[in-house]
Amino acid sequence: MDRRRFLHTSVAVAGLMVGARPAVAQIGNLNAAINESGRQRMLSQRLAKAYLQVGQGIDTIRSKRVMQESMSLFENQLSELKAFAPSPENRAVLADMDKTWRGFKSVLTAQTPNQRDARSVMAISDEVLMLAQSATMQLEKLSGTAAARLVNLAGRQRMLSQRMAKFYQALNWGAAPADAVASLGKARDEFVAALAELAASPKNTAAITQEIEIARLQWYFFNQALIVRPADAAEARRFAENVATTSERILEVMDTLTGLYQQLA
Repeated sequence: MDRRRFLHTSVAVAGLMVGARPAVAQIGNLNAAINESGRQRMLSQRLAKAYLQVGQGIDTIRSKRVMQESMSLFENQLSELKAFAPSPENRAVLADMDKTWRGFKSVLTAQTPNQRDARSVMAISDEVLMLAQSATMQLEKLSGTAAARLVNLAGRQRMLSQRMAKFYQALNWGAAPADAVASLGKARDEFVAALAELAASPKNTAAITQEIEIARLQWYFFNQALIVRPADAAEARRFAENVATTSERILEVMDTLTGLYQQLA
């Protein structure tokens, strides 16, 4: 793997798919819609993760930037998806997502991140996630192609990377729900299984195969950050910072991979 890419990924991913995007762009086809709708799943978890990190003073400058850029991206994509919505059922789910998103944004921005509100952030992030999952599955079903499934599956890996980090940071802060350890383990198992399924796909191009190898390497580093147990408070902080950075690295790789699957006919 290119060493410069490894070292600078965490900087580049802070602006993931953000930048000179128009307020409402046109989505060209179902694969693009599945990719974008799937990215909403990821953003629900990434926002919660960043909120928890800001509250604990973990990678604070970048975590604040991630929060701001993720909120902007979520709103832009929601507008794009509503404009594209190909069925009444999809429009209905997106309308529910719009309402839930407003509540989520309100909690995220009401005041300085704190442990009390963190519990609400954890809960509402999962409400947004469920709606985004429903919308994405509707689009995959409408497409009905093998390529659409691969876009959805690869895109879901982005969400799982952020979901694992979210539960880790919540546990670190004492703001986690009772099932956080089990939920983190479930997300880890699902990530590993999906990565194996993607690697075995007969539709993989040379570029996709290369990106999967990069994903495997990044997963090793991210998983190590998740499973190592700190011996004291200083180690706990350092490991939480490792999770913050490695979760961003694996996210960028999986976003690139999802884009490659989107290009499949």
